[in-house]
Amino acid sequence: MVPGRLIVMGRILAPFGVKGWVKVETYSESPGSLAGRPRWWIGRDGDWREATVAQTEQHGVRLVARFEGCDSPEAAAAYRGLDVAVPRESLPPTREDEFYQADLIGLEVRNMDDERLGTVAELFSNGAHDVMRVAGDEGERLLPFIDRVVREVDIGAGRILVDWGKDW
Repeated sequence: MVPGRLIVMGRILAPFGVKGWVKVETYSESPGSLAGRPRWWIGRDGDWREATVAQTEQHGVRLVARFEGCDSPEAAAAYRGLDVAVPRESLPPTREDEFYQADLIGLEVRNMDDERLGTVAELFSNGAHDVMRVAGDEGERLLPFIDRVVREVDIGAGRILVDWGKDW
């Protein structure tokens, strides 16, 4: 049974070595945030299954992992491209000025003139900074998730205030 709300923490890139390990790209600031977890939820497009993690190791900027019962490169290849998630309730609480990106999905985005731009559909990195994809009545727009643009995040009120024109 899939737990309440899953937070995607990374993606399995490819097999690693000959003993069933996989390379994992983590989406958190610390690749080790997944390392101590004995179970991950893996899947794609809402189709999740629980996997028991046998071992993890830091390998440069990436994490490598091996699942119970996965002991060959062929078995590891079946995991390629799958997302790695954990239950939201298993994550540590955030401080007052912190949040998990997943908690921003669905928040309303308004600009400094109190115009509604839409709701947060996704956050991703473009290499230089994070980008917020906002879906609204006029379509989608991409906003840089940087201090000059994102002025306030109020999860309790369900909104994000941005310095961004409606016609930009």
